Amino acid sequence: MRWMSSGLILLTGASGYVGGRLRRALEQDGYPLRCLSRHPGYLIPRVAPTTEVVAGDVGDRESLDRALQGVETAYYLVHSMGSSGDFRDHDRVGAANFAAAARAAGVRKMVYLGGLGEGPEGDLSPHLQSRQEVGRILRESGVPTIELRASIIIGSGSLSFEMIRSLVEKLPVMVTPRWVRLEAQPIAVEDILAYLVEAADARFRTTEIYEIGGPDRVSYGELMLEYARQKGLRRWIIPVPVLSLRLSSLWLGLVTPVYARIGRKLIESLGHATVVNDSKALRDFRVRPRGYRQAIQRALINEDRRFAETRWSDAMSSAGVRSRFGAVKYGSRLVDYRSIVVSASPEKAFQPIVRIGGANGWYAADGLWALRGFLDLLVGGAGLRRGRRHPVELLAGDSLDFWRVESVEPPRLLRLHAEMKVPGRAWLQFEVEDLGDGRSAIHQTALFDPLGLTGLAYWYALYPTHRFVFQRMLEGIAARAEDLDNRGAKLSD
Repeated sequence: MRWMSSGLILLTGASGYVGGRLRRALEQDGYPLRCLSRHPGYLIPRVAPTTEVVAGDVGDRESLDRALQGVETAYYLVHSMGSSGDFRDHDRVGAANFAAAARAAGVRKMVYLGGLGEGPEGDLSPHLQSRQEVGRILRESGVPTIELRASIIIGSGSLSFEMIRSLVEKLPVMVTPRWVRLEAQPIAVEDILAYLVEAADARFRTTEIYEIGGPDRVSYGELMLEYARQKGLRRWIIPVPVLSLRLSSLWLGLVTPVYARIGRKLIESLGHATVVNDSKALRDFRVRPRGYRQAIQRALINEDRRFAETRWSDAMSSAGVRSRFGAVKYGSRLVDYRSIVVSASPEKAFQPIVRIGGANGWYAADGLWALRGFLDLLVGGAGLRRGRRHPVELLAGDSLDFWRVESVEPPRLLRLHAEMKVPGRAWLQFEVEDLGDGRSAIHQTALFDPLGLTGLAYWYALYPTHRFVFQRMLEGIAARAEDLDNRGAKLSD
């Protein structure tokens, strides 16, 4: 446990990118927590049993009066860039309502995450003007307010990081405007959370603005090149003086349509450097942020860990955007998922899975598997010649044709990591779920992390073949599982 404040905490934005992570951090540290949500039914299944969820909206003063009763510390993590209409009006009204309700309820402290940026009065972008106006409204409420101002947040899923990822993955050569060369002071999302959690400490009792950032001053262009380096991509940046913020924001909508609406507003805010000019956060907080290279590396590692922990049969609704080809986009990854129910126990359903490959074959289209192995040999890969160590037993680390066993947990999970030559990284995962009454569900997931445009072309070119092969393979595994179960039943009779 860290720096405890015994009073109740109210968290707004608990289903957002930063707010959702902060909620988990506060729960883990044992803080008494209440979350304000416009859609409590969505949030309730995701919170800890000790966390209270209340319905409310910063645009509804009465709901705020109810939510803030008995609260000692309130986090304000709301902004309206994604809303229709003038987001500045939404931000202004929401902040004024929240400030007034907090003062009336006797809240002792508010914590707000805003944006770094300085310039002549009226010269800041609408986005930064609004972020800083919200901070001013909260600070002038009479309730002690800790305002943290940050630049680019690096973490898988953050808007800035996903924009960088999308641009680098899709564009081998980037013709870039002036804003790509402006300095920023990026900070890892883990360090943002550390600052936010520590701000709940009772020793922060006065109104203060803290500028927070990592130790490095770098440009968006340098961030793009570092991301490319860590992903093994070769990218070239060609600066040009003619692309205005407005034009480049429209261009972003063509290249990264998923982030177009909010991303355009963000890019239009990049007229000034966003760097730390006041270092008192390092004096008053215990946090020592990591550098941008470590932040990018950690984002990619955490993404891999979350993939390893994800139960795709439960997570498909939130996994990402399904393309017309049937794959789901999750970050930079592509996911192909299918499932089948069998009349067999989990133990019997897992037996054909753990015997896959080698002399046992792949339960369908063995000729296509052999052709893929031959093509892999031609380009210097392992092919299918390695086979498997044992006909019925697999251990983590075993080679399996041109796969490697990454994890095996009988009778529940087998995950294989591809070692054939592919423009990216690939996994094949099988999960067995006990449905009771002698039935099981077998979940099969193919995951691909493409390396640039070549990787995307590879995935979509082979998608029809993969769809046929993986479906037939799953059906073959199911048939074999039911056969094993039936034979066991006859023997027991």
